[in-house]
Amino acid sequence: MPHDLSAALCLVLVIEGLVLFAMPRNWQGMMREALKLDPRTLRLFGAGAMVVGLVVLRLVH
Repeated sequence: MPHDLSAALCLVLVIEGLVLFAMPRNWQGMMREALKLDPRTLRLFGAGAMVVGLVVLRLVH
């Protein structure tokens, strides 16, 4: 289990790094737009992403 968690966290870092490497200006634009959003909206997006991720993980695992 700890090995799987470590591998998953490493993949998150790879994906985040890839986005920053491939599209830094787009990422900056997204961050500027995110600053305009209400914190509650960001929290709802985060909760939605977690739920979708858990459901997809459950389906493929």
